Amino acid sequence: MKKTKVFIDGSEGTTGLRIFERFEGRDDLELLKIDPELRKDPSERGKMINSSDITFLCLPDAAAREAVSLVTDDNVKIIDASTAHRTNDDWTYGFPELNADQRKKIASSHRVAVPGCYATGFIAIASPMVQSGILSPDYPVSAFALSGYSGAGKKAIAVYEGEDKPADFNAPREYALSQQHKHIPEMKKISGLNREPLFSPVVDDYYSGMFVTLPFYTDMLNGVKGPDDLREMFAAHYKGEKFIRVRDKGSEDEYNGFISANVLSGYDGLELFVTGNEERIVVTTRFDNLGKGASGAAIQCMNIILGCDEAKGLNI
Repeated sequence: MKKTKVFIDGSEGTTGLRIFERFEGRDDLELLKIDPELRKDPSERGKMINSSDITFLCLPDAAAREAVSLVTDDNVKIIDASTAHRTNDDWTYGFPELNADQRKKIASSHRVAVPGCYATGFIAIASPMVQSGILSPDYPVSAFALSGYSGAGKKAIAVYEGEDKPADFNAPREYALSQQHKHIPEMKKISGLNREPLFSPVVDDYYSGMFVTLPFYTDMLNGVKGPDDLREMFAAHYKGEKFIRVRDKGSEDEYNGFISANVLSGYDGLELFVTGNEERIVVTTRFDNLGKGASGAAIQCMNIILGCDEAKGLNI
């Protein structure tokens, strides 16, 4: 059996390491490894990229754009986990559950941009609501989210796990206070909204796992009288999906009415909860920021491109 040659550009980062871990035990892949001393050398990176069938980019935006410029072999397929290409019309957005055609687009694409972690949770809620006509594109959408510190990058991880951790790192910390978070553009565009959402992310002192929550007034939605109506729409939209599970009414009672952000740490799927009452509805997605929110999503896209089981090598 011919093996697919795979290169991870940025294999030392959190996302790259998680992808590498998910490749353990796979006999259909040949992992190309770069000399650690040359991992930032453009010439050597270009050599590895063009020797691969599929290259994962787990890099800062500027380095990801540079990596794409190094491609000289038209057969090489790029799966980019950075923010660099998520709103670029020449790239395919790597959220297979987005609509009925998205898997086909990913399968045939040479350029796939993996969604951001917060954007994954947001779009999983907002996009079906807009597509179904329940949510007007002009609705003033707001969202808040909580994530473990593993999504903050190597420097922040070192601070959280260091012996001299500042006292304020022991508590939840809200950020992106200027409403300029890097995931907002894809939240707006991919969801089909006409205005940027209000977004308040929070990072907390635990390693991984997250939730994203969107609140709605029922009288501002179309054809929805309460949580049950909205839950039925989501259940129909995600019917048959392996990676997205719409939880039944009252599922939060398993956790005494709480939705804990770290429950799905290490899992590569996503759960969706619809709660509230006839006047106000709250929709929450829960998943691992390193799973469906990053590395797991990237591998799911690769599996689609390869035509194998989407869940191969993943924890579902």
